[in-house]
Amino acid sequence: MIITYYGAGFTKLQFGDVVVGMNPISKESAYKSGRFAADVALVAINHKDFSGTDTLSFGEKTPFVVRGPGEYEINGITIGGFSSKSAYDGKEWINTIYLISLEDMRICHLGALSDTELSSAAKERLDEVDVLFVTVGGPGLLTPAQAYKMCVDIGPKIIIPLFFDEDKEKNIKAFLKEAGSAEIKPIEKLTLKKKDLEGKDGEIVILSSVIS
Repeated sequence: MIITYYGAGFTKLQFGDVVVGMNPISKESAYKSGRFAADVALVAINHKDFSGTDTLSFGEKTPFVVRGPGEYEINGITIGGFSSKSAYDGKEWINTIYLISLEDMRICHLGALSDTELSSAAKERLDEVDVLFVTVGGPGLLTPAQAYKMCVDIGPKIIIPLFFDEDKEKNIKAFLKEAGSAEIKPIEKLTLKKKDLEGKDGEIVILSSVIS
């Protein structure tokens, strides 16, 4: 699996020939957006900063779009969507937390979460998470302290915090302080196999956005 970051809450997962785009940034957003062809698009909330599925089409290839809670299976990928709340950009949204199972790995993206406690249904499913994406410090989203506490509650092997442009450096420092971690140098992408997860417990990885 190769993980690439495109800014805000937008991430790309590639498993061989299968590509998943999570929370793509719309061309109408104030944030800069990248584009690539995806097989599956996951949308947490119907806001232009998280729902630009048009940026995941290329030529005749268009993604299968998942926009809410439920159980899905596409191209050998099992996806569970769980309802939560978001106060992103000063409005109330139903936020979908996604859990993806593929290649014997479990990947969770918390989306535009502002809830500081998960529902009992989500807690039951979000066990033994291998990689957890948490969006930190955006307008109405989890603060660095709240985000790290959520990560501890879920207990993933790898934590990938995603930061908005505003106060990015400040929020990175605050998140790492909560974790008791020294400065972590961002990397351009993360390549993982199941065996790479052995012995890891809450390791933090910070990705550089490919969009400048």
